[in-house]
Order: sequence, then C-alpha cells, then structure tokens
Amino acid sequence: MQIKGNTFIVTGGGSGLGLSAAQELLRLGANVVVIDLKNDGKSFFKGQEKNVLFVQADVTSEEEISKAIQQAVEKFGENIRGVVNCGGVFIVGKIIGSNGKPLDLNTFKFGINVNLVGTFNVCRLVAAQMVKQKPLEEGERGVIVNISSIAYQDGQVGQVTYSATKGGVASMTLPMTRDLSRFGIRVVAIAPGLFETPMASTNNSNDRVYQKLLNQIEFPGRFGKADGEFNKLVIHLIENTYMNGEIIRIDAGTKLGKL
Repeated sequence: MQIKGNTFIVTGGGSGLGLSAAQELLRLGANVVVIDLKNDGKSFFKGQEKNVLFVQADVTSEEEISKAIQQAVEKFGENIRGVVNCGGVFIVGKIIGSNGKPLDLNTFKFGINVNLVGTFNVCRLVAAQMVKQKPLEEGERGVIVNISSIAYQDGQVGQVTYSATKGGVASMTLPMTRDLSRFGIRVVAIAPGLFETPMASTNNSNDRVYQKLLNQIEFPGRFGKADGEFNKLVIHLIENTYMNGEIIRIDAGTKLGKL
C-alpha cells in the first residue's frame, strides 16, 4: 500500500510509540488523524494542520470514535487506509499483594476496557468505514496495525492485568484477519519489547530493575528506539501487502525471565 496521499488513524498518537508512528507517516506524505485522550500532544503537530487532524477522544467510546472517523472523512475524504492502535495504559499490580489482599477488580476491568475493548472498538469502527471505500490495487481496502507487547508471552511479576490485555490484542489478530480478508483489509500486530518511551521511563525508574531488564536484552543491549526502529516496522507493515495475520515481536532477541 502506498502511504503518500492516503489517510491513517493513530490512536495514542500524542506521545510515545504512537507519536513516532504519526510523525513518520506525516514525513512520508500521509494525512494523519491523531486520536488521544489528552490534548498535550497537539503541540507536536503545530504547523502541520493541513495534513493532521488531532481529535481528543476516548478509544472505549463508540460515540467519540465514530465522531472522530466522521471528522476524518470530512477533512480528508473517504480515504482512510489504515489505523495504528497505540492507545493504552500500563497497569501494575499482583493478583495478591504484599498486604495479602487481592488485586482490585475494577483495576483489572479498567485495563481490559482501555487496552483490549478500546482497541477492538477502534478496529470495528474503522473497518466499517474501510469496507465502504473503493479498493486499491489487488483489492486492498486498508490495514489494521494493533500494538500488543512481549508481555503477552513474557509477562512479569505484577503484570497480570497488562499481560492479559496484550494477550487479548495478540489473539484477535488471526480471527480478525479471517473476518476482514474478504473485504481486502489486512490485520497485523506488533509486540514491542523494551522501548524508550515516557511510559517505560516512569515504570523503570528503579535502577536495579532497569539493569536486570537490560541484562535480558540480547543485541543490541539497550532499549529500542521509537524513531527509526518501531516506526520503521509500522511503515513496513503498511506498505507490504503480503504481511497479514501476523504478530511480530520487535525486541532485540529479548526473552524476559522472572525479575
């Protein structure tokens, strides 16, 4: 699929991995619809308003995401060819804490609702718009790129909620592919390892834990870069029409063991 001149939606596009993907798509000549719960990231796209639509919206809301898609169509036409679902939250908490109490059920539900239900909500609504659009070469109408995490396979202590959400995102890949293939819509998932993002900085502030994580990265022995590594994979998956139904780990060979 060609990126230049087409329209792509990026959820969580105001920071971290989502921001990197959105900026790379813009650099390559795409129209980009940035959806984020917070308005902070809007400043990163100052002066690019011709090719950017920034929408403050909740990925779990059918009304807000439907409205965002309609705004995208009004601004850029019926030309939405992809969505990159980076919107999410990182939830930490053991099923039984050090105080002997179980993890708060509402905490678990919140994580599931944002990371899994929110991702599915965006997928279904964007796909509904894509099926109405004219197909491109080979009958392709669009591509969905969902963001899982290596935690779906290598979940750490305290990541029961996060791992469950990212496992759900990964597990949707094949059935969603099979549901949407007849419409010419591809579905792929990326499972990033340890990347330099604001979220990672917040959750790896402990020097001892940080060093243990670094020791489990094979080569190169560092956290991944959103710019030049994560965003390049996003672009490849969009452009390569034969990539479909796959979950791709990008982790420098990392296989996380118990910390």
